[in-house]
Amino acid sequence: MAQVRRHRPSALLPQIARASAAFALPSSWLESPYRKYLPWALADAARVSLACGNEYHRKDATETDLLRILDMYSQLEDPYLYDHDNDRDALARFLLRAAGEQMIYQEPVFQELARAAAMLTQTTGTREARCLRPGWEEELLGTSLSHYVGIAQLLWASAITCAGRFDPDSLETPGMERICAEIPATTILSVAEKHFVTDTAAFRQANEQARLTTDPLLRRYEYNPLRGTPLVKGYGPGFLAPISQLIPAKASPLGIYYTGVAAFGAAFAEDLGDLFEAYVGRQLGLLHDATVLPEIAYGQNQALSVDWIVVTDDLVLLVEVKSVRPTVHLRLATERRVKELQRMLGRAYEQIDRTAALIASGRKEFAGVPTDRPVQGLIVTMEPFHIVNAPLQRPLLPATTVPVTVCSISELEDMVTITDTPVGRLLLDRADDARRSTYALREAFSGHTHASNAVLDAGWDSYPWRDAAAGKVPSETAGAVL
Repeated sequence: MAQVRRHRPSALLPQIARASAAFALPSSWLESPYRKYLPWALADAARVSLACGNEYHRKDATETDLLRILDMYSQLEDPYLYDHDNDRDALARFLLRAAGEQMIYQEPVFQELARAAAMLTQTTGTREARCLRPGWEEELLGTSLSHYVGIAQLLWASAITCAGRFDPDSLETPGMERICAEIPATTILSVAEKHFVTDTAAFRQANEQARLTTDPLLRRYEYNPLRGTPLVKGYGPGFLAPISQLIPAKASPLGIYYTGVAAFGAAFAEDLGDLFEAYVGRQLGLLHDATVLPEIAYGQNQALSVDWIVVTDDLVLLVEVKSVRPTVHLRLATERRVKELQRMLGRAYEQIDRTAALIASGRKEFAGVPTDRPVQGLIVTMEPFHIVNAPLQRPLLPATTVPVTVCSISELEDMVTITDTPVGRLLLDRADDARRSTYALREAFSGHTHASNAVLDAGWDSYPWRDAAAGKVPSETAGAVL
């Protein structure tokens, strides 16, 4: 923190924004000088400068100064890794913090953006919505979802190509007529100002409100308000994007979730959860040579099975959908993390085991589900729960009689497009490997060929710049730099 505060924010923040734009994609991070220009390191430097920086009696900042700051950041150690009686528990908590800090920047942007329309405007829920009714987009976002995502893409493209800046005056320059014919300049600016832009005073207030702990050693693992408002004003012409990777995240389903909950409360979350369950069913429907059954009601009380049952030639897959995301207690690996994990995922394990027992018992309501093949469970979450399948985490959740894997919706979107091997066989091979079965599900896809995802493609095609390169980046990852 002291190294950052030596420099005037008006000098350091543009340096950070320029570096973030130059190394915008995961493939470029490890090619940056000394592999130091990582988005989470840049984001923390920007946070400290915005929250604690001072313009008076401070120095300017050069590229060398920024590199020194990033080098010092890379030398930080987890404060509690070696200060714990239980080494296994200390390691688990370190991995949770590191994953929460780093892996959020490694989700495929194309999927994140395409999923917004595919789920929120192209999927039909099973219950009557309370918030996601006709007109909700304009009420919440100030424009259609298509234009909202298009504005995010435009801001992101500008940040990457203009050293981390978006200048509203650029909308009046020659060549911008085609863009403003698609989305009026007044809409672009009003939506940007309302949803994407903050200033120093508002940032500082949000930063204080988000703090869960006063421990400065845990600061870098906490929520960074730039995730909610990735552009700042007051630092030169137009708007500055200290961390350009956070711009498209604002228009992802998670970004829209937080915007909606802030405006409409829990009802928005419930509507989104219903759509998410139906969206998972649409993705499962892309599987070849598989029968997808919806949840089955049974007994006098009409209790329900898992959300989806997938029958393949090789196995029966019981799919339970949870529209949950890791909370701050998981990101910080606090003492409450175990209760939080059990609260969010525990019932899903129990539901899978209960459904598996009902099928095995030959209960009449499940007569359409074969009993002559292996059974596995799959818990699909809206956001990744990192290391949840690992031996450091799995024992914290209910034991089951069938193998259960937790995966994010992004992983499911990849799995259903595999073309060179049956998905049932892939899952069985993974379960038979004692080590690989504890990894993230995506690891099992390595080396396999994929078709395009028709559901995501339809979502992407609803956006104004669907043929532009901005936003449709490869689903590459640089790997976790833990």
